[in-house]
Amino acid sequence: MQTIRDIGKLGSALVALRAGGHRVALVPTMGALHAGHLALVEEAKRQADRVVATIFVNPLQFGEGEDLDHYPRQEKEDARALDQAGCDLLWIPTAEQIYPAGFSTTVSVPGLSKRWEGEARPGHFDGVATVVTKLLSVIRPEVAVFGEKDFQQLAIIRRLAADLGLGAQIAGVPTVRDEDGLALSSRNAYLTYDEREWAVAFPKSLERAVAEIEGGAAVPDALENAGSAIRNAGFSAVDYVALVDSTTLEPLEKPAGTMRLIAAARIGKTRLIDNFPVEVSE
Repeated sequence: MQTIRDIGKLGSALVALRAGGHRVALVPTMGALHAGHLALVEEAKRQADRVVATIFVNPLQFGEGEDLDHYPRQEKEDARALDQAGCDLLWIPTAEQIYPAGFSTTVSVPGLSKRWEGEARPGHFDGVATVVTKLLSVIRPEVAVFGEKDFQQLAIIRRLAADLGLGAQIAGVPTVRDEDGLALSSRNAYLTYDEREWAVAFPKSLERAVAEIEGGAAVPDALENAGSAIRNAGFSAVDYVALVDSTTLEPLEKPAGTMRLIAAARIGKTRLIDNFPVEVSE
């Protein structure tokens, strides 16, 4: 695997990767890689001939008081894992390369960003949309791969790629979970031993809500039951539990079309998000 830090060398490296008409897939990450990230690389290898990964802790998507300074960083371990997974090129840019002096452009996807994570973390999705647009514009992949765990983020990226004609197919990969069902996340490292034990109630409560909705229960009742179960398990707050349209992310009071159950909750100092598909026969 070739590792590049200087953006000036990136262009020629990409030309070499594409030699012979090879398709390129992009896997953007913020590092602190786990099996969920490596599943993205595997999907990228299925969809393209060459895989480019990036490691960049994007300052624009961290709000005031969030964990930018303490976000886990393990560059050597991440590079080794990507190499073993079959990545062809790793780009590790600096903030100055992504946002050079005078940079003043912000990309926003207002409709999809206004609720849920957008309400809880103002400005977060503008930061995500801006850096993803920059990465897609610089690398110009045929496909870019993202995880479904950040489902709202995935919907926003699909919308911006289509709206701006960036030329990349946006592929989603199902959430990778630990053996007990907790979604893998770099921020799981913040959990204490007890919090990690309690955290499994989060996905289990959501799975029960999915089963209730698919079994014909009223949506508000299923959502209320899930929220109560999460709080009773030791979570300090439930930011939201909602059934939404998978494309528009608008809340649903009753099953309709393609749906997702999405949720965010706080345990100790850690905020977890998760989601599950919901399928109800018409």
